[in-house]
Formats: sequence, structure tokens, C-alpha cells
Amino acid sequence: MRITILGIESSCDDTSAAVIRDRLLLSNIISSQEVHRAYGGVVPELASRAHQQNIIPVVDQALKQAGVTADQIDAVAFTRGPGLLGSLLVGTSFVKGFALARGIPMIDINHLQAHVLVHFIQTATKTDSPSFPFLCLLVSGGHTQIVLVRDHLEMEIVGKTIDDAAGEAFDKCAKVMGLPYPGGPVVDKLAAEGDPFRFDFNKPRIPALDYSFSGLKTSFLYFLRDRLREDKEFIEKNRPDLAASLQRTIIEILMDKLQQAVDLTGVSEIALAGGVSANSGLRNAVTAASVEKGWKIHIPQFSFTTDNAAMIAITGFYKFQKNEFADQDITPLARMHF
Repeated sequence: MRITILGIESSCDDTSAAVIRDRLLLSNIISSQEVHRAYGGVVPELASRAHQQNIIPVVDQALKQAGVTADQIDAVAFTRGPGLLGSLLVGTSFVKGFALARGIPMIDINHLQAHVLVHFIQTATKTDSPSFPFLCLLVSGGHTQIVLVRDHLEMEIVGKTIDDAAGEAFDKCAKVMGLPYPGGPVVDKLAAEGDPFRFDFNKPRIPALDYSFSGLKTSFLYFLRDRLREDKEFIEKNRPDLAASLQRTIIEILMDKLQQAVDLTGVSEIALAGGVSANSGLRNAVTAASVEKGWKIHIPQFSFTTDNAAMIAITGFYKFQKNEFADQDITPLARMHF
């Protein structure tokens, strides 16, 4: 029996719909919201309103691109959480109506689990996938975790941030430097032009496999404050070097804990996931480690690094096989764990 899943993602500021048939991606439509750039971050009320405007045309386009009709969908998967509650409510409400009208099951999806399972999507150019067990470094604007993946739906968080996420550190430090939102990609681009060893910033000393990035943000802020007292144009004169040094520091923090996780678990098959997995410095660091340490690595396509419905649909595919369905009275959750 062939299984066709419609996936809906609306956890933050991207409205996305995708269709997967037996792991093969047929479509993946994403509508991003540019309005938040003017505010330097996502405005929840504006995000939920934009989702209401976008969700129907996005789903319609996903179905048309996939070459399927709504009646050919076997189940609809949706992000239950974590995320912005207003945004999640839009997706959840749409899915309830869609599923009820067609008499098909709903599948609730953990957004973070879906980021990990993006590696199991098949496309015309990608058919390989990780072997179990593997470690996934999940790094985004809201989350930084090391996940031990034993099976498609069996995952354990072995390390996580105790405060801020790596992506947040990129964005907040970028804002201090006067860079536009989102700052992470801008820092990455600037870092290519700078000296990564020009400046040193404090690294946290956190036990076990957990992360912390709040101290780095504070260190970066105070460093700039002191330098600006001496030279008001310090940031303008040193922006590429600042970006490169900041990026190097964050990546070293990430890689140090990842190495500890490999040593502790004995698992040396590594995957990246989440928005920060698009960062060129992190990709290069993991690739270099694969050569030096013999790791087998899996780096996602750029289109799968940010929030997208393809990852929701593939997770729904595996939950469908286990008959793990949701009831009509289900509600979204702003916070959600594995």
C-alpha cells in the first residue's frame, strides 16, 4: 500500500505544506514572512495573521505541484509544537477541518523530532539516510541539542542548552553589530571575509553535554562596549573580523560537546539539523572532523535546514505506519519535549 502524507508546518513565521509518498518528496512549498525584518525579530501576532492568509494557497500549491488531489491524501500531519502558540493554532485548526471533511486521520508532530528525520526524505538526488544509532546535532534559533537517535521515533536528548540557543547567540550578537535580522546568515557571509582568530571571547564551562550561550552574548556585548569607548567606529572598522571570531567561538563550543558525545556514546555517525546547520563554518567543521576522526556525516540540503513541511510529512509517514494518530480535540503546545 502506498502512503501519501500531506504535511503542514506553522510553528513560527514560515507557512509550509508538503506532500510525501512513501518517503519520496513530491512537493515542499514555503511562504516566508518578510514583515518581521523591520522589527528585528518575529512578532507573534503578525506571524499568526500571516499564517491565516497563507495556509490555503500554500496547501493548494503543494497539492498541485505534487500532482495529487485532496482526496488522494491518506493522512495529514501537522506541527503540534514547540512554537508560537498563535501560529500553531492556525495550522492545527486548518488540519482539523481538512481531516474531518475527508474522513482521514491527523498525525501530530514534534517539530524538533521532525528536524532530525529530515535526513530520511528521499528526492530525485538523495536516496541515502543515516544508519541507527546516530547522533544528531540539532541547532536552531530556539534550540541547541545533541540527540541520540536509536530509531525513527526513538530519540533521546543527551545534551541541550541550559539557556540560550546557538542561533539566538548569532542573531543577538549580529543585532549588537548593527546587522539586519536574521543575523546568522549575515554573520556567516561576513565571516568569510574576516580573521577568525582576531578576537577571543569567553567560552562557558558547563558540565556533561549541555550547552550555554548566554555568557558568550554578554562577553561579546561588554567587549564591544569597552572598545567603542576607545573608538566609536570600532564595529564599522572590524565587522568582518568580529563576525569571523564570533562564528569560530560558537562552532568550537558546538564541536567540543559533540566530540564529548561521540566519546561517551561510542557513536560516530553524525547528522546536522536545524537552521544553523546551513552555516558554512559549522558544515566545514563537521566535514573536517569526518576526515580527521573518521566520522560518517550527514549534512542536510539547504532547503531542509529551515522550517519546512517536508520534515513534518516524513515524520508523519513513520507515525502512520505505527497507527499513531491524533484526536479532533488535540491542542497545540508552545513547549514540547521528545
